[in-house]
This record gives sequence, structure tokens and C-alpha cells, in this order.
Amino acid sequence: MKLDIKEIPFSRFGSYFCVSQEKESKETYIRDVHGGDDAPSKLFKLDLLEDGVEKEFIITATETALRFHLAGNTEKYAEIILPEEDELHIQTSGVEVRLQATKVKYDTLYEYDEGVYEYHLYPKELKLMISRLSGEISVEAPWNVIGNDFIDIRMKNGHFVIESYRTVYKPKPYASFQAGKEKVEKLYREWTANVTKKSEIYQDSIARAAYITWSSVVHPHGLLNDYAMYMSKLWMYNIWSWDNCFNALHLGATYPELAYSQLKIFLNTQDESGAYPDFVNDKFVSYNCIKPPIFTYVYEKLMDRNDYFKDENRLREIYESTKKVMHYYDRYRTYEGRLPHYKHGNDSGWDNASLFHQGMPVEAPDLASFLIRSYDSLSRFAGMLGEEAEAKQFTKKADFLFELLMERLYDEKGFFGRVGKDAEKINIRSSLILRLPVIIGYRLDKEVMNQLVEDLLENFETPYGLATEMMASPFYQENGYWLGPVWAPVTYLFVDSLTNFGYSEIGKRIRDKFLNLTLVGGMAENFDPISGKGLVDTSFTWTSSVFLELVEKKLMED
Repeated sequence: MKLDIKEIPFSRFGSYFCVSQEKESKETYIRDVHGGDDAPSKLFKLDLLEDGVEKEFIITATETALRFHLAGNTEKYAEIILPEEDELHIQTSGVEVRLQATKVKYDTLYEYDEGVYEYHLYPKELKLMISRLSGEISVEAPWNVIGNDFIDIRMKNGHFVIESYRTVYKPKPYASFQAGKEKVEKLYREWTANVTKKSEIYQDSIARAAYITWSSVVHPHGLLNDYAMYMSKLWMYNIWSWDNCFNALHLGATYPELAYSQLKIFLNTQDESGAYPDFVNDKFVSYNCIKPPIFTYVYEKLMDRNDYFKDENRLREIYESTKKVMHYYDRYRTYEGRLPHYKHGNDSGWDNASLFHQGMPVEAPDLASFLIRSYDSLSRFAGMLGEEAEAKQFTKKADFLFELLMERLYDEKGFFGRVGKDAEKINIRSSLILRLPVIIGYRLDKEVMNQLVEDLLENFETPYGLATEMMASPFYQENGYWLGPVWAPVTYLFVDSLTNFGYSEIGKRIRDKFLNLTLVGGMAENFDPISGKGLVDTSFTWTSSVFLELVEKKLMED
């Protein structure tokens, strides 16, 4: 695959290093995603020089190697590979690479040994060792009391390594550039061999999605005890607690250990109240918002596809953790006589959806539906674990919430929300979020389900799938995040529900529209429902994971 690093960063499985190019300025940066998306990621601006003069260059990128050559002269080039998770190698021929550090006040660089420089990245709590293995290296980094005024590194006609570490540098032998290149190529071939079947129509999308899922994984570090798939290494380099479930879902068939580790990230950081964090990275855990409970929904699907997840110890771990989650919603998110509520739009994952435009807190039918389905799943898990009394309790709880949902948040027009301390009826009904009770279609009366499906087709279906806001709504916005664009996880929830609860042809049609959407908009965070253009972050893992999941099902049918 030819990689456009303006849209998809160049990286590899396990690495925090990546290289990307700014869309507007076209400046190219070596970056590092330690510390999450609130930490500065740019390490060095990269340029090519000839005879000390900055030159225009062309970028040629594959999944495993990134080459920069002078415009009009492919023999004069620099190449970057990531043969190890914590190493970035640069090879130059006929040109000089200039790295200009994007440093802040306390960042400091000094000469550690002959041809070796140590760079302290103060806000990232990270250190780099920059080494010349062959060729010429020169550094201009004038010292000024507490750090360097600037850092300018030049590398010419040789092999150079940038290696990251946290506390203690441990020298090790480096592979030759060619050997390192062959190693990472082998690793990627092994990953893609397990991705999915070949498809003439969707092969470009398959290749793109396979690379994004592979290259967005980081190695255990800090708060991350296992390999973790970031949502992106472009902008959103954290792990959010419902994004991770869709990534786990796709990994489950072939990489069950890696899939389970995506869930464990949040089991290991669960608050004593029972709440999972909003997001996690190697340095930081945030409980600012609490995403909808979909772990059991996903775990049931993982069990259906791989016996690894039926292991009693793993099932017990998910079971006990989810019980704490449900206790959190019961105790801390529910007023007496009401349904559990959201305190913030971001709690729902649908940050700015029109349902939340009248204030907070909001009783929402999607949250109630996720909880009902979770209780039904817990009842199944309890039966498998021999906890018969608890199984009955969970079914009763699901029954109670379902009755309350239909009593409080449903009328002849469909589902709605309630807002504020007085739980006033929300008169805005134009968001797709209000149609998510399809996930409990197995409990809904047929006429209610038919009404939901008719509403979907009449008001939300577009050339590329389901818009998140009615097209005719005054709240609809082009590139409006959750006010119109198509999203992969939502598409999956609707496709799965429609397919399994009696509307398979409609579900398959929505699925195919989404698959076709990726041919236009790639693997973006979300998409324009009319043009198909990819929006916001253009290298997103839950989009890639959902795509690979849906295309595999389609190819199996065909």
C-alpha cells in the first residue's frame, strides 16, 4: 500500500514513534505519542538539505519504510524504518537530514559520547538517545542556563538511530539497516496474513484498515500493563472506554490475548465506585466522563467466536467487574423512581448530539437499553458460572428497567429523553441516538420495532449509511461531529441489531453502504453522509476494526 502520511501516520506495532506530515504547511515531523493527546507529540521537524541548502523532497511510504528523496533525483534520499518498538532508524545517501527540535523550556540535549547525544524531553518525562552508527553527524545546540536555545541536528551519508527510554539507558547492539527493514516487513506480513479474505472491490480499504490497526498499537509502558491499541497516532492517541471494545471485537477471532488485553486496560483501572475511566494512556487515567456500558455486549460476541473467552477465569473477571459497573449506575447515576442518567454529552460518546442541547442531566433511552442488555448478559454469564440466584436477580433487574424505559421514555411518536432535576420531556427528537433501543430488539414489541426501523429508513438513511442527525433537522451540521456524520461504531450497533432481530436485508444494505463509504472517505473518525468525505481524525482504529469486522462477514456470505 502507498501510504499518505498526511492522513495516516507512519508507525509500527508496539511503537510510540510515528512520522506524519501537516496537511496545510506540509511540514514533516518525527513524533512520539507517549503521554496521550494532551502531551506535545512533535519531536523534530525533518528537512532534506543539499550543500547546506534546504531542498524540496518527495515522500514515498509503505507500511514498513518511509523514504524521502530529492525532487527529480531518487538517488539522493533518506529512509526511516522502525525495526524495534523503541527505535527509529534513519539512513541517508547523498543528502543531509536536518532535524530541528520542537523543544520547550526545560528540554535539554548534550553530547553523551562520541557521536551520541542524549535528549531530555521534560514535559513528556522521556529521554532519547541519538546515535551515529556510520556517516557524519553534527549538532548545534547552544546552552543557555537551563537548556538549549535551539537544537539543530544534521545527519549525512550514514546510519543513525533515535532510541527512547524512561529512566536508565541500556546500550544494545543495533541491527543493520537492511536487517531491520527485513524484520519489520516480516512482522507486517504475519499480521496481514490473519486479517481477512481478499476482495477485489474492498482491497484498498482492507489494506488501509489492516495497517491502521497494526500500527496504532503501543507497547506496555507506565500505566499500560499490556499492548494497547490507541484510537489513532495522528490526533487522538488515547484509549477510550467504548472505542476499545470495538477494537477488541475484531481482534477476538485471531488475536484473543490482544483482544482481552484491550478490555483488561479498563478492568485494571476501574474506580472503587465501579466506574470505568473515560480514557487511559501510558501516563494518565481520566474519570471525567463515563462511557456507556457495552463490555458485556461485546464479550458475548467474543465468546461466540472464540472459546478462549469462555474460560471460566476470564468470564468471571468480566462478570465481577460488570457487576461493579451496574452498581455504579444504580447508586450514583439514578434518582429515585427514574432511569440512570448522563451528566455530560461526552458520557454518551455522542458528545454534542441534539438530545443534550437543553441541558443536563439527561435520562436517555440508549443508556437504559445498554443497561438492560448488560443485565440480560450478566444473567447469561451467571448461569454459565453456576450463580443461579444472581442470574434470576439480573433478569428481574432487566425486566424492571425495561418497564421503566417504556413508561418514562416512550410514547406514540417513539423514544425521547428527559432533562434536568424535574425530568422534563425533551422536545428535540432528531438525533439517531434515540433509535438505539434497537439493541434490545429482542424485548421490544414488533410494532415498536417496526416503528423504529421505518423511522430509520425515512429520516436517517443516506447514500453512505445512517446519519447521526436527521437531514431535515435544524440542528444538522456539515462536519458536525454527532450532528450528522456517519460513525462506524453506531453503524455496527444498528447493523448487528437489524440483522439479528428480523430485518436482515435492511441491515445488510446499511452494512454495504458503510463498506462503500470507506472507498471514498478511508478510515476516518466519521464521514459526511452525502459526499462520503472522511472527517476529523483520518486514521481511526474503531473505524478500521468495524470495517474489517463487517467486510469479513460480507465476504463469508459471498
